[in-house]
Amino acid sequence: MRYILSFILLSIVSISFGQNNAGAAQFWNQLKTHCGQSFEGQITAGATPNDPFSGKKLVMHIRSCENNRIRIPFFVGEDKSRTWVLTFEDNKIQLKHDHRHEDGTPDKITQYGGMSTNSGLPTIQFFPADQETASLLPNASTNVWWIILDEKTFSYNLRRIGSDRLFTVTFDLTKPIQNPSAPWGWKE
Repeated sequence: MRYILSFILLSIVSISFGQNNAGAAQFWNQLKTHCGQSFEGQITAGATPNDPFSGKKLVMHIRSCENNRIRIPFFVGEDKSRTWVLTFEDNKIQLKHDHRHEDGTPDKITQYGGMSTNSGLPTIQFFPADQETASLLPNASTNVWWIILDEKTFSYNLRRIGSDRLFTVTFDLTKPIQNPSAPWGWKE
C-alpha cells in the first residue's frame, strides 16, 4: 500500500511539475514580464527596397496581458492596424493577426495565423498556418510563423515554405521606449 501511495504522489508531482515547466508556459510567463512595455525593432531578415516596412519606425507594445491572452500591437510608422494576439491553452499557444482599419473596423484579411503543434521550448514557439488561414489566404497555407524570446530580444518571424519568403523583425527588450497611443480600434 505504501508503494502505491508513493507512486500516486510521485505521479501527481511529476504531472504538475511537467505542466508548470512546459516550454509554452515558460515562454508565456517570460513574455508577461514585459507587459505594459514598448520596444523598437528593426528588420533583420527579408527586407527589400519595395517593402512597406523599410525605412519606417517599427514598434511593438505588449499592451494587454490577460490570464490566457496577450495582445501586442505592432506599429509600422504611422500604420497602427496590426495586433498580434497570442492565446495560451492546454500548454499550447495560438498566434492570430488582428488587422483593423483606422476607424477600428476589421480588415477583410484578419484573424489569420496558427496554433503551436506542441509545447515548444521556453525560448521559441512555432505557429504553422491553420485551416482558417488557408481558406482566407490560400497562398499563405504554407506559412510558418515563430517567435523567439530571450532575456534581450523578441523576434517575430515568417517563412513561407516552398518559397524564398522570409521576414524577421527583432526588438531589443533591454531598451523599453515610451508607449505609443492606442492602436486602431482600441480606446485609451
